[in-house]
Amino acid sequence: MFKIRTHNKISASGLSRLPQGEYQVGDNVENPDAILVRSVDLHSIKINPELKAVARAGAGTNNVPVTELSKHGVVVFNAPGANANAVKELVLAGMLIAVRNLREAVEFVRDLDETDADLEHKVEDGKKRFVGTEVVGRTLGVIGLGAIGVRVANAAKGIGMRAVSYTHLTLPTNREV
Repeated sequence: MFKIRTHNKISASGLSRLPQGEYQVGDNVENPDAILVRSVDLHSIKINPELKAVARAGAGTNNVPVTELSKHGVVVFNAPGANANAVKELVLAGMLIAVRNLREAVEFVRDLDETDADLEHKVEDGKKRFVGTEVVGRTLGVIGLGAIGVRVANAAKGIGMRAVSYTHLTLPTNREV
């Protein structure tokens, strides 16, 4: 049975891929064969002689002592692009919240008094302040066309924007931009 220590909360759908009869998985597993980590800094961990692999659930390995682990034959890998769709959605949400003045509009509505006799007039008067700007026909600049940048650019195009980008990478031919 392989022993895997988890750091941070690891997705249940990901952990379900490790059959229970073959893997002991948890945050208190002693002398693990492998470590699953998201954001915990592993630079100060004691390297277990049985450790065979460290998997970073996300892009990058800045929180993993790759050089030190490699000296001990420990394989380190990550999952670039695993959260690319979620980040794309957050980028689009932030952009739309900003151009449509949604934060200010929510504050305005929150401050309304539903028992105010003049409520309808205040709503009609107030909502003119939060018209915002439509994004159709606007240009979005995207720096970097990695897993996230490509998705952001394509989504922007999908809602009628023009996407321009800068990247220093050579892209595989199967990416749309």
